[in-house]
Amino acid sequence: MSHRINDMTAYIAELTAIDKTTLPADGGKRFNRLIFARSPYLLQHAENPVKWYEWGDAAFAKARTENLPILLSIGYATCHWCHVMAHESFEDGEVAALLNRHFVCIKVDREERPDIDDFYMAVAQTLTGSGGWPLNIFMTPEKRPFMAVTYLPKRGRDGMSGLMELLANIATLWQQRPDMIDKNCRGIMEALDNSRKGRADGSTPDVTATSEKALQTLKRIYDPLNGGFGTAPKFPMPIYLRWLIGQRQQLPHPHPNLPLEGEGILKPRLKRERTFELEIALHTLRKMRGGGIWDQLGGGMHRYSVDQFWLAPHFEKMLYDQAMLAQVATEAFRATGESFLRAMAENIFTFAARELQTAEGAFCSALDADSEGIEGKFYLWDKREIDACLGSDSDQFCRYHAVTDEGNFEGETILTTPVDLDEYCRLHRLHSDETYKQLERCRATLLKRREARIRPLRDDKIITSWNGLMISALATAAAIFNKPEYADSAARAATFINTRLRRNDGRVLRSYLDGASDVPGFLEDYAFLAGGMLDLFEATLDQNWLTEAQVLARDILKLFRDPDSGEFTLIGHDAEQMPARMSSDHDGVTPSAFSRTAHLLYRLAWIDDRPEFLTAARAALAAIGDGIQHNPLGHLGALQMLSLLEATPTVATFSGDARSSDASTLNRALHGYAISNLIVNCDNRPAPLSLSICFPGTCLPAVSTVQELERIMQLQGIALIGSNCNLPAPHAL
Repeated sequence: MSHRINDMTAYIAELTAIDKTTLPADGGKRFNRLIFARSPYLLQHAENPVKWYEWGDAAFAKARTENLPILLSIGYATCHWCHVMAHESFEDGEVAALLNRHFVCIKVDREERPDIDDFYMAVAQTLTGSGGWPLNIFMTPEKRPFMAVTYLPKRGRDGMSGLMELLANIATLWQQRPDMIDKNCRGIMEALDNSRKGRADGSTPDVTATSEKALQTLKRIYDPLNGGFGTAPKFPMPIYLRWLIGQRQQLPHPHPNLPLEGEGILKPRLKRERTFELEIALHTLRKMRGGGIWDQLGGGMHRYSVDQFWLAPHFEKMLYDQAMLAQVATEAFRATGESFLRAMAENIFTFAARELQTAEGAFCSALDADSEGIEGKFYLWDKREIDACLGSDSDQFCRYHAVTDEGNFEGETILTTPVDLDEYCRLHRLHSDETYKQLERCRATLLKRREARIRPLRDDKIITSWNGLMISALATAAAIFNKPEYADSAARAATFINTRLRRNDGRVLRSYLDGASDVPGFLEDYAFLAGGMLDLFEATLDQNWLTEAQVLARDILKLFRDPDSGEFTLIGHDAEQMPARMSSDHDGVTPSAFSRTAHLLYRLAWIDDRPEFLTAARAALAAIGDGIQHNPLGHLGALQMLSLLEATPTVATFSGDARSSDASTLNRALHGYAISNLIVNCDNRPAPLSLSICFPGTCLPAVSTVQELERIMQLQGIALIGSNCNLPAPHAL
């Protein structure tokens, strides 16, 4: 037990290395059946006295044969409260005895099986109005749920029911009141069915009115002092931020009456106005970047803040958070040119490459919040340790990062930067360049010191959809920041997915850990991955990435769309189905697979001249029209797509050899301009290199050099990113 608590990484490595061929099917005396799992989350429970099963036929056959109810427990490897419940209950012999006598127990990693999690989370929300992990479902051998709870202590306390009492009551009900169990099952399934029918009414919302409703709601819950939305706990909400930046920024548009040839008078560059909506997003990003939710030494964002000030985070780090926040920072930089945003995105990429990327290029899922059995221990500092490490530099570092003898979190310190460097230097009359170098040196020293600590567990699962998000973020940044190494990193991840996570028949698989899982990929895996491929194509002009996106789109239409209704589902037609047909039609911790699918089809419709793809995209969104209208904050991606579907994009088409260095140079220059809703294409005609840009209602003369591109952009009043913005001083820490 102590070995497991002190170093979870070493413990999982030890279990993985065991020769499983020597073990009986039930795991033997030391283990249960989870010892044969690949998932780190399941392996964390392999020595529980509970006789866990993986989800599969064996568990359901036992439940049917012995007429036992099922406890389905869903969580993930870096879930703090999953750890707490495991230590309190699932490692406890008394709890295990009760479970083993009266239940068949199944463990599921929600990241491996989002379909299972999606369905049973809908059950929990129907029953309780909320959800979370660990999610514990009580159900029949036919997978019909009758009760749902999240974390419970072993015994009741502080008004909270205890697991022991609940298990005893359910065991009694199962034996004595099967009619009540059946009534609960039927009621839940009817409620789920009614909920689904209510969402899929086919109505199309008024986009303008619904967008205004979303904006007013965001303004109402916005924290003007600390940034962010709502109170504690406070989440980064990158989907909200991206919508505010993309929906509300005012970019210049070309004016077709301006002269394009000859000497004509150059129109003054249009000023991109800083709207209140954009300022909300920028203020939130600054506040998060200065808070404890941001890892001030290693980069990257923790999962959420337990307070409203962004001070004390829940310390886990998820790949999808890093990808989406890097994307937000990159798009905010494109809208404003502010250097702190570029630095923020680049710091996330540096962290992800160092701590999440494998030697083969793919990205792992997450870092745990706990180390040595204590949440956040890896990230906390005592001032005396900092003094010992930094010597004479310590005073400056501690002043800037608000380190005190008393600490700011349970007697220790979470590093923050309450003011930006320029303001700090002004207040203390310091030279900014010298102070920047000094603080960078201090951070490098402390990061090296921290690396010697026992690290939190890294969940090494490689999840297709989350890698798709990171591929998109890297590819977008490669184009906007003119950093081809980011495109190289994205290409390595994409190549890994293409070669290691496809069946022989081409079917994309969900995840990889010491080999590919046998779980078929879900709609989000296809849509996120295909979007990443398209972004890689736009950043590199490599036709192979476009071809990959086209193949994935074809498979989406074949595997996930009802040919009659046009409705899309989370689960492929060829995969295991849940007891009722449910779809994640809203944005959750990751974007809605529906909206990402619609965006993919929209882009390919313009690239490939496939208007039927626009029809498919509209049909997908029409199925959730009622949800968009009544809960716009939960459907911002779909709401933005409805706006795009009514708009004509700006299409930039390369002719000639798109693989040439001249084409790459011209493409990098193109992405240096803040052009909204840009779609890049190559017509592959054997001709001299040229670039033609068609804005809505206006096609510009073709250009073949950066200088010619600059001239026509000047004529159209479109400036380079950052050239008409008030830039801060160069050091954005």
